[in-house]
Amino acid sequence: MKRNALSVLALVMLALIGCDKTPPPPAAIIRPVLVQRVMPVNATPVVYSGEVRARHESDLAFRVAGKIVARLVDVGARVERGKALARLDPADLQLNEQAAKAQLAAAASDFSLAESEQVRYAALLEKKLISQSVYDAKATVYKAAKARRDQAQAQLAVIGNQASYAVLTADHDGVVTAALVEVGQVVSAGQPVIKLARSNEQEVLINIPEGQVAELRQARGMTVTLWAQPDLRLRAELRELAPTADAATRTYTARIRLLDSDPAVRLGMTAQVSVPPVGPDSSLMVPLTAVIDQGQGPAVWVIADDKAQRRPVEIRQYREDGAVLASGVQAGELVVTVGAHKLVAGQAVRPVIREPAAADTRS
Repeated sequence: MKRNALSVLALVMLALIGCDKTPPPPAAIIRPVLVQRVMPVNATPVVYSGEVRARHESDLAFRVAGKIVARLVDVGARVERGKALARLDPADLQLNEQAAKAQLAAAASDFSLAESEQVRYAALLEKKLISQSVYDAKATVYKAAKARRDQAQAQLAVIGNQASYAVLTADHDGVVTAALVEVGQVVSAGQPVIKLARSNEQEVLINIPEGQVAELRQARGMTVTLWAQPDLRLRAELRELAPTADAATRTYTARIRLLDSDPAVRLGMTAQVSVPPVGPDSSLMVPLTAVIDQGQGPAVWVIADDKAQRRPVEIRQYREDGAVLASGVQAGELVVTVGAHKLVAGQAVRPVIREPAAADTRS
C-alpha cells in the first residue's frame, strides 16, 4: 500500500510540472509596407497625362456636291500625296462639261461670223461706201461676240476643273484617322469626308491647371514616356499653350512637341509628360495616398526604427502629383504610401522603398 501511494504522488507531481510549461507566444507578424522618402517640391517633377496627336490634321472634303460611289481607304491607312481617297458619281459633272463645250462652240461660231463682218465693213468704210455709225455697230457686235467666246472658254475651264474634283486625293503624306462618310451618301461641297493626319511631326496634348501655367512656360528639359513603352524616354518642349482656359475643366490646353522620333510612337497612344521643377521651393510633398484622415485631422505614417508612427501634418496644397505639406515631416523621412489606413501605432513593419522618378534634363 505504501508503494502504491508513492506512485500516485509521483504521477501527481509530474502532472503539476507539465501544467507549468505553457507554449511560447507566436512571433509577431512584420507587415511589409511601400514607403517613399519625403522630397522637397523643387526636387519632384510634375507629371501630366495626355494623348499623342499629330501637329497637322486636316479635314479633307470634295469641292463639289454629289453622291459617293467609292471610298478607297479605311481608318489607319497610310497614304502618299496624290493617292485617291474617295470618288463621286461623275455623270452630272460630265454632262455639265459637255454643255459647256457646246456653249463654247456656239460662242466661237458667233465670234467667227462677227469677225468676218467687222473686216468687210472696215474695208467698205475705207472706200467711203458706208457711214461711220454703221461700221461702229458691226465693231460692237464683234467685241460682244469675242467677250462671249472668252466667257465660254473660262466657263469650260471651271467646269472641267469641277469634273476633276469628283476624285478626292491626299494633298500630303499621312495617316487616315477618321472616315466620316460611307458609299451611297450624298455630300455637299466642303463637307468633311476624310480626316488625314501628317505623320512627320507628333506632339502630346495635355491639360494644365491654371496654377502651374507659369512653371510650364519656364520649364526646360521635359521628357515624354509612353504607357505602352515605359522604358522609352523622349525629349520634348512646349510648342503651344492656349491663351484661355476651357470653360468646363478650367484648364489650359498645351501641346508638347516631341524632339525625338521613334517608330513605337503612334497616334492616339497614352503618354506622360514629365516637367522638371523651376526655381527653389522649401515645401515638402508626399503622395496623395500617404495622407489619411480618421477624424483627427490629416496625418501620415512615418517609419522610424522599422516601426510605424502616426504624424499629424498641415496641408498647404493638394496637387495632381501629391500633397504639399506646410509642417509635420522632415525631408528624407520615410512615409507609407500604400496601406496606411491598416496600420496601428508602434506596429513593426518592413519598409519597401520606392524612390520618386527623377526628371530627365537632357537638352
